[in-house]
Amino acid sequence: MKAVTINAYGETPRLSERPDPKVGPDSVLVRTKAVSVNPVDWKVADGKLDAVLNVHFPLILGWDVAGVVERVGPAVTEFRPGDEVIGYNRQDVAEFGSYAELVAAPVRTLARRPASLSWQQAAGLPLAGLTATQALRAAAVSTDDTVLVNAAAGGVGSLAVQIAVARGARVIGTASSRNHDYLRSLGAEPVSYGEGLVDRVRELVPGGVDVALDLVGGAATAASLELVRYPSRVVSIIDPGIAESGGRYVFVRPDASDLTDLGELADAGKLTVNVQQVLPLEETDQAFRMSREGRTRGKIVLVVPSA
Repeated sequence: MKAVTINAYGETPRLSERPDPKVGPDSVLVRTKAVSVNPVDWKVADGKLDAVLNVHFPLILGWDVAGVVERVGPAVTEFRPGDEVIGYNRQDVAEFGSYAELVAAPVRTLARRPASLSWQQAAGLPLAGLTATQALRAAAVSTDDTVLVNAAAGGVGSLAVQIAVARGARVIGTASSRNHDYLRSLGAEPVSYGEGLVDRVRELVPGGVDVALDLVGGAATAASLELVRYPSRVVSIIDPGIAESGGRYVFVRPDASDLTDLGELADAGKLTVNVQQVLPLEETDQAFRMSREGRTRGKIVLVVPSA
């Protein structure tokens, strides 16, 4: 099969020939339609997660996948060949990722593809959607809350906005001015990020917010802590050190139940995935360059030409 691999940290990702993956007892073989690009993908390729990941080379990159089940392991009863699935295929060892024509994924990482989403949109849902929903859960977001979402126009942020709105919360989202109309379309009240953010948020909510999601780090972390009533309701996906200030750190986990809930939210018309750019799998390096710039609205998706 064709797959995007690196043989060492810092290498340029390249399309290469790799053996078809073996399918374990609790896994299924997925014929890939599309995968999405997340910042963690190029951070893994750069070696920035070496302290927490057991990486084996050559490494097939990527974790998100959308495709069709081709074969199931002997213990699998949840899926059968022909089922359309999505998944956050993060395993205990990073070696066989999702940037490939075929992906062997444990059933614990998979859910059925939402019928309302295209293949490209479906590929963009798993990691970002799970991150958003697990961060909101850690903050115990409910109907009466006002939620500040930092970097609200990005892949995780745009989904967090929609999920919080679906729960009945009031949402304030930070973004550059060019993305303010986009945030309004998602149901958020936009504010510009950068110097003066705390004052701009307090103009909308004089008493501060109930919950703050820190999806960018740096000054956003400090502003979030200043704006919430209780530090325990600041959740960061960037800075583990937030715990020292009383906040919560979330590192996303595969969760089939959460992924199913996200799909149901999409099919109910309450959640969509904005795909900014679609590229063929062989242009992974270009996709990584775009992701590194940090200006993406929504998701960058790679499609598998032979699928």
